Amino acid sequence: MAATTAAGEAAPRLLLVLLAAFLGAPPRGAGALRSLGVAGAGAAGGAKGDAAVDLDAGNFTAFLHAAPESFAVVEFFAHWCPACRNYKPHYEKVAKLFNGPDAAHPGSIVMARVDCASKVNLDLCNKFSVDHYPFLVWGPPAKFDSPQWKPKQENSELELIDDGRTAERLLKWINKKMGSSFSLDDKRYENESALPKNASDPEQIVRAIYDVEEATAHALQIIMEHKMIKPETRDSLVRFLQILVAHHPSKRCRRGSADLLINFDDHWHTNLSLSSQDSSTLLTSVAGDNICGKGVPHGYWMFCRGSKKETRGFSCGLWVLLHSLTVRIGDGESQSTFTSICDFIHNFFICDECREHFYEMCSSVSAPFKSARDLTLWLWRAHNKVNERLMKEEKDLDTADPSFPKVIWPPKQLCPSCYRSSSRAADGTMQVEWDEDEVFRFLVDYYGKKLVSSYRETYMDFHLQVTKQASTSDDSSSSSAATVPIGAALGVAVASCTFGALACFWRTQQKNRKQRKNWN
Repeated sequence: MAATTAAGEAAPRLLLVLLAAFLGAPPRGAGALRSLGVAGAGAAGGAKGDAAVDLDAGNFTAFLHAAPESFAVVEFFAHWCPACRNYKPHYEKVAKLFNGPDAAHPGSIVMARVDCASKVNLDLCNKFSVDHYPFLVWGPPAKFDSPQWKPKQENSELELIDDGRTAERLLKWINKKMGSSFSLDDKRYENESALPKNASDPEQIVRAIYDVEEATAHALQIIMEHKMIKPETRDSLVRFLQILVAHHPSKRCRRGSADLLINFDDHWHTNLSLSSQDSSTLLTSVAGDNICGKGVPHGYWMFCRGSKKETRGFSCGLWVLLHSLTVRIGDGESQSTFTSICDFIHNFFICDECREHFYEMCSSVSAPFKSARDLTLWLWRAHNKVNERLMKEEKDLDTADPSFPKVIWPPKQLCPSCYRSSSRAADGTMQVEWDEDEVFRFLVDYYGKKLVSSYRETYMDFHLQVTKQASTSDDSSSSSAATVPIGAALGVAVASCTFGALACFWRTQQKNRKQRKNWN
């Protein structure tokens, strides 16, 4: 009895040690994100509701290096300058087209500002040769990290915006520079021609990390709101969370999943269903309103943004998440990952028809998976089957997204080497002979290497202006790459399996202790 009790008490400690070793020590205090000190909405240096991001010498380089946008505009101003105060509404009017959760064109341009009247920014403003206010500089975000820049400097990708004194003139300058047709009247979901055409640009997948985070949070929110966790479904959620802890492409989602998993039995016992109040308490106690961290607004789709509010979004983000999981696992995890994904969709995806179709495909698998490659290719085939079915239905019902119609994937623009031959059948469907070795290489690169950047996770919080004042905590532990390389898959598999075994052992010991108390 004593040995069993000691083992039960040691298991939680060992589990936490394993998690700390696997995930890395989390940032202290407000975290590495806040330690960079970007002023958010309502924080000092930025007015609540501003779209442009207020930067200073302490976070200027890190923020712009992390930005996934192709271009940046930085306004150097002085808060005491009357002309700057009068110009701010013009700058904000343009910034709202590109920045924030209601932006008409997210992911195109990031717009920021620096107050040169603040002493901390004196050297930064001198570096850019600021000699009048407001002073606007244009260029690729990473190119702002230069030792010294002058407006007429040769061989520089940065450029002084010399005709942007009103919102109309600034946007006209941007349109001329980009060859675009942005309008100050553009609204969200109303600009199909300006949406990113990710079918032909493999680098667009980088933006999907934010959509994967939101899809993860939205899936959990649906589970809680609809009280879908029941004694017969809780184990499938636990198993799926274990996969997220080890292999989610976002580090902060891995941490949030680990927090939820560690506290699972504390909030919800094996044989009890959560009440509505308990569901809300569990969700807020773990990660506020988002398992991947506070502040990411709902509906802020970038890679998965449709031309209509009702298209793409969550379903697209969930597919990207599932693909990203299959390319990160080890061979020894392939069958358990397959079972966990199928059970998760079957128990928690709220669209009945979609859920049943997916589970039919799961049920048709006759032999266990032996490798991650086999699982990756199975999910790819399953996704194409879904697309083929939806192509016909959407054509008949005229419900397709005109800018993002369903296609056989990947299209030739993304992976020409994936195609051995292709032809169109009499009914209009595409018949493709695939080179599956090339397809697998493409999937691993697309959903593995390209999807994640160690800096872009922290950037999302910067860009949405939800951080508070910088904490005094040390930021030495801020960010390491979230990608699990294929070469390290075996080590990750061992850690994941060990974690699952310990978690199950811990829960068993807790259950036994409770039973012994009841007997006594």
